[in-house]
Amino acid sequence: MQYRDFGKTGEKVSALGFGCMRLPTQQNLLHSIDEPEAMKIVREGIDQGINYIDTAFFYHNGKSEGFVGKALQDGYRDKVLLATKSPFGGFKFGFEFDKILDTQLKRLQTDHIDMYLLHAADLKSWKNSALKFDLLSKMEKARDAGKIRYIGFSFHDNFEAFMTILNGYDYWDFCQIQYNYVNTDYQAGTKGLEAAAKKGLGVIVMEPLLGGKLALPTDNLKAALPAGVPPVQAALDFIWDRPEVSLLLSGMSNAQQVRENLQYAQESRIGKLSESQKACYPKAKQIFDTAARVSCTHCDYCMPCPAGVEIPEIFACYNKSVADKNGAKKQYKKIKGAAQKCVSCGKCEAKCPQQLPIREKLKEADAFFKGE
Repeated sequence: MQYRDFGKTGEKVSALGFGCMRLPTQQNLLHSIDEPEAMKIVREGIDQGINYIDTAFFYHNGKSEGFVGKALQDGYRDKVLLATKSPFGGFKFGFEFDKILDTQLKRLQTDHIDMYLLHAADLKSWKNSALKFDLLSKMEKARDAGKIRYIGFSFHDNFEAFMTILNGYDYWDFCQIQYNYVNTDYQAGTKGLEAAAKKGLGVIVMEPLLGGKLALPTDNLKAALPAGVPPVQAALDFIWDRPEVSLLLSGMSNAQQVRENLQYAQESRIGKLSESQKACYPKAKQIFDTAARVSCTHCDYCMPCPAGVEIPEIFACYNKSVADKNGAKKQYKKIKGAAQKCVSCGKCEAKCPQQLPIREKLKEADAFFKGE
């Protein structure tokens, strides 16, 4: 395993971190964790050098933290830096912070959390919760009490919002941003990555494969990537090549993904890409941008839909239709919660980290498949 500096903290982190949002699930039960299988792959990753484990209060319908607590028994807790997140955007009074933190410590079966983040920060939650309830002081008190060690935030908004949050607190230890070769100018983007690193923050990258979309690219997109390099490795190398990146998180859901990513991480290094290889990525981005119908990462934050619309599955079919119309049509017909069931309540859009116009895109998908 390759290890990198985690900003100004003095910690060394594995280039590959284990994200626990997409753990293996029981058959036909989307969010119900297959604990025996998940236990095997998480511990295998740690045994092979992964020392950063990331979870959150709501992952797997609130079950991820409890599972991680079990997985880190038998001495594994001492081998890793453990990260989880405060769902601060939903706070109504501010006192929820301490209550939820204590709940998380119990779930995780630990007396401290190494990396504690404000979850999915945007300008609205920053102003209406973090600042309004003085949550940074609460985080500092939790740190002084030994409940957390480092203070950070994960981010989903535009670049201007990122800079507001980054510069809104002088003592950030780290941040977590969405970044990949398609998202260089989206949300925090390359400019945000560089700005955070310049301030001495450890920078964690999430969605390196854009919810799996970059793992199985279309033939023309694959052809644009560096020759002879598997698409997953090409996507991860793009991130690891950057000196500003401390680690990237992969939401691995089976043993093959773990083993392949471990191999790619072991081969990673800053400055690995040649100039000719670097030149491939803007071309690949252009191909992706002109083909993707919806930039959905299948994170499921929008679910469950009050009207029963299966939003991520519909968007998966809609995106698939670019390369395989017939296959997408057959797949769409199997969806029980079709797009036409949408009642335009907008609850999904309020929760979408990608800030997608979900209602508009559902109408597009409905019209597309009705016209097939």
